[in-house]
Amino acid sequence: MQLEIHKAIEEKMKKTVHVVQDEFNSIRAGRANPAMLDRISVEYYGAVVPLNQLATISAPEPRMITIQPFDVSVLKEIEKAIQKSELGINPSSDGKIIRLVIPQLTEERRKDLTKLVKAKAEEGRVAIRNERRWGNDTLKKMEKDGELTEDDLKQAQEDVQKLTDKYIKQIEELMEAKEKEILEV
Repeated sequence: MQLEIHKAIEEKMKKTVHVVQDEFNSIRAGRANPAMLDRISVEYYGAVVPLNQLATISAPEPRMITIQPFDVSVLKEIEKAIQKSELGINPSSDGKIIRLVIPQLTEERRKDLTKLVKAKAEEGRVAIRNERRWGNDTLKKMEKDGELTEDDLKQAQEDVQKLTDKYIKQIEELMEAKEKEILEV
């Protein structure tokens, strides 16, 4: 049972790190990254569909993303969805392909983005600590119910703390890498 608790905690912590990674990928860092468009959905024949299911998205140049729809009739809807998004980029279209030119970030915008990255990282760390608390509470309940000895509880809590430290460190590394990417000129 104890191992199952550790596996459950580790799975939750892995998911948290993946969520933080996805959050960071969606933050524009002055360099073209197709993942910036992952959260954009488009109205397509009455349904809301993720953009990456309607088009091929690529970054042929460091500051440009191209979007080539599988069906050209959805081009205008894709442009509208991009304009409505928080990206702050105006799409240009030649009737077949949409081009997004990623502008150079201003110093003020870089500072704002690093604050956002730090906030997202802190949300991730808080989530990891909440998972640690859940795990420790579950282990204490197991000891109270007689499923664990006091020594086993102590060892299990140490293992949970090691997992917590490991995943918080991963979030820190992701945050540092994203900050470095944002501050690159």
